[in-house]
Amino acid sequence: MSRYKVLIADDEEQMLMLVGSYLEKEGFGTVTAVDGEEVLARWEQESFDLVILDIMMPKMDGFTVCQKIREVSKVPIIMLTAKSEELDRIHGLKIGADDYIVKPFSPKELVARVEALLRRSNDFKPRQNVLEQGDLAIDLEGHTAEVQGKRLNLTRKEFSLLDFFFNHKGQVFSREQLLDHVWGLESTGTLRTVDTHIKTLRIKLGPAGYLIKTVWGVGYKFED
Repeated sequence: MSRYKVLIADDEEQMLMLVGSYLEKEGFGTVTAVDGEEVLARWEQESFDLVILDIMMPKMDGFTVCQKIREVSKVPIIMLTAKSEELDRIHGLKIGADDYIVKPFSPKELVARVEALLRRSNDFKPRQNVLEQGDLAIDLEGHTAEVQGKRLNLTRKEFSLLDFFFNHKGQVFSREQLLDHVWGLESTGTLRTVDTHIKTLRIKLGPAGYLIKTVWGVGYKFED
């Protein structure tokens, strides 16, 4: 299970330590957040296989965070709360949560539910959503990439850049075009931003870094 990474969000430090320690004991990688805004910030920076969300968090509650994640991903989500009202459980499931655990709970039960959700989500992952070239494999649905079977720790923007390149093999794009297609209208980046991301992406790709070619005086392309 060591290849799985879980994002745990709760404003109680003791709860974060408890849940994190049990998951890490079973071989999971964990990242923690103490409020809704930090959850989304972490989500933008890294890729996760499962998210555990406390409902009553400062700055942004778990329901809102769940909805925002569901807009872009089908990653398994477990809602964690002290509330036991049926309406809250129903609401959480309706907005996209996969499971719901009421505090206090058994940490062992939580780990078992995490494992069950990951087994189901991976068993039924359609292979047509996985693109492969050489040692590189990109999972479009899970927003993850692997080189020689090893998971890459890509940011959201790095994955978007890699995804764009992969879907336009052999085509040369200027930095201006990449900024427009990948960063979009809301971008505050510069042409240097494109160069920096490509440099970092090549490093993370390791032995597959050669797939992103520099076309001097023009821009970049992905090896066809």
